Amino acid sequence: IVPTQGELKFHYTVHTSLDVVEEKISGVGKALADQRELYLGLLYPTEDYKVYGYVTNSKVKFVIVVDSSNTSLRDNEIRSMFRKLHNSFTDVMCNPFYNPGDPIQSKAFDSIVSTMMVQAC
Repeated sequence: IVPTQGELKFHYTVHTSLDVVEEKISGVGKALADQRELYLGLLYPTEDYKVYGYVTNSKVKFVIVVDSSNTSLRDNEIRSMFRKLHNSFTDVMCNPFYNPGDPIQSKAFDSIVSTMMVQAC
């Protein structure tokens, strides 16, 4: 399968935002690591997208990409979406039948992600 130009641009944007996440994480001192905010805010605004970041205490990174034309989503709503995503991810990881590293195959997780995608559109 050959990716389209738009898909490549999207992947580039997401990977670039992960570099920004790494910069923000490494900028936090060791003493402040326990007190740092998990929500990283707007990472990488482009002409087409706004990329927001969140990192857990165990260094799992979440990225939400929103269309730049979507002005209805406020910062606190994005933060709430990350909290829901983090809680759902934690539920999956705590499932004794889940093997770390396997693809997530949880209907509850899929439902939460789908709801967030509808909200973000």
